[in-house]
Amino acid sequence: MFLFEGPEDADITVLLAHGAGAPMDSAAMTAMSAALSGTGLRIARFEFGYMAARRTSESRKPPPKAELLMGEYRAAVEKLGAEGRLVIGGKSMGGRVASMIADELHAAKKVAGLLCLGYPFHPPGKPESLRTKHLEVLATPALICQGTRDIFGSREEVSGYTLSRKIEILWLEDGDHDLKPRKAISGFSVADHMKSMANAAKDWAGRL
Repeated sequence: MFLFEGPEDADITVLLAHGAGAPMDSAAMTAMSAALSGTGLRIARFEFGYMAARRTSESRKPPPKAELLMGEYRAAVEKLGAEGRLVIGGKSMGGRVASMIADELHAAKKVAGLLCLGYPFHPPGKPESLRTKHLEVLATPALICQGTRDIFGSREEVSGYTLSRKIEILWLEDGDHDLKPRKAISGFSVADHMKSMANAAKDWAGRL
């Protein structure tokens, strides 16, 4: 099942997967999708099986390793069957899984780009456990929208990483892992950052 937003005849469709602990209709995913669709992009959200199962079961099994979700993401791309240009990505873990299959799908001309909203560069508190090796050689055009104080990868940390030149990073001042700033400190509101993220994604996608 997909949740769609935005014009059906949009030139670009963005397929988004959720993060490890929250569903596709979480507050963060809903806000991000609304901002993106508001620029004229067509947004399709989907859930991995373990998260969908939580809707009908009291089980709270932890998410599988990202590698084990790659097949589900590939299947979602095939099921969506988007016409025109397709961008894959997602929030946190969803974006990470998409990044792990992006090059094979890009080479097969099935996707045009990768959009990561709060990429989990490392687990919180474990900056030595990097999840960036494949990003060093990524061939797919990518945009990562990241808060400067994200505990999964701050601006200070990420500035020292070796990343592919195909990757562009939009830094959102004082944003956390949901891209939310502290207005009293940064002067920016959540709405400001959602608008900046969406406009940057629209401009970037238009160049694909």
